[in-house]
Amino acid sequence: MATVLPESRSAVPPGSRAAVRVRGASLAFGSRTLWSGLELDVEPGEFLAILGPNGSGKSSLLRVLLGLEGLSAGSVEIAGDRPGGANRHIGYIPQQRALDEGLTLRGIDLVGLGLDGHRWGFGFAGMGERRRRVAEAVESVGAQGYARKPVGLLSGGEQQRLRVAQALIGDPEVLLCDEPLLSLDLAHQRAVSDLIDARRRRADTAVLFVTHEINPILSYVDRVLYLVNGQFRIGKPDEVMNSETLSELYGTRIEVLKVGGQIHVAGAQSALCESEPHHHEHDLREHDAAERVS
Repeated sequence: MATVLPESRSAVPPGSRAAVRVRGASLAFGSRTLWSGLELDVEPGEFLAILGPNGSGKSSLLRVLLGLEGLSAGSVEIAGDRPGGANRHIGYIPQQRALDEGLTLRGIDLVGLGLDGHRWGFGFAGMGERRRRVAEAVESVGAQGYARKPVGLLSGGEQQRLRVAQALIGDPEVLLCDEPLLSLDLAHQRAVSDLIDARRRRADTAVLFVTHEINPILSYVDRVLYLVNGQFRIGKPDEVMNSETLSELYGTRIEVLKVGGQIHVAGAQSALCESEPHHHEHDLREHDAAERVS
């Protein structure tokens, strides 16, 4: 049964607006339901980690919030509006992947696309303001030293810092992050995570952070949404990331160990392979969908 753990339900103060509001949401592809009955409020300034195995619908949830995927049932509101369109109140950081070395687009140009990439731009009279905002965004992620270089020549960590700047330049109320730490080394994982957390604390930005691994962001996370086998659990990390809750979700014994402030899960992948024989087919579909978004 898909549940929100009662002691951890997000409480949006009366009279205020949730950054993200999901009601009775279901998403299915053919005969397979990724998740159903999803009820979720994400508060301004909240850091929500979205966890689960490949193919569980994590990136698909972000696609729904971006207006790129329609729900099978239910409703979604993000930054006070329906998903879709050029909503400047939403920032998006895609999965990290290497860019072509021959790409001549400069870092500052990549960042600027987050400001006006969906329209013709500020016009001649507004170019000074545009340059100022791009420079501020680049400085905010510490990328001044390489922002004028072609992005294809930059390291994965440098490229991802620029993607963070691109997502933040529009001053979003909600930041959607789709595996932004993928393929980054530990130092760059920490640097990118720190940038995202600093932004949400400074500007009260809600963060929805899709990841396979919670440990690099554990100290920032307020709540976890865990998706698996068409079910979900929502709660604080300790309420969700424990043997009892994950064993119930997977339908088999899962061991969760906490060592040195980190969480280690044993048995989840083998349990998924036994219960979802066609899991990899859906994983590829979700990966392809994420590629099309970004």
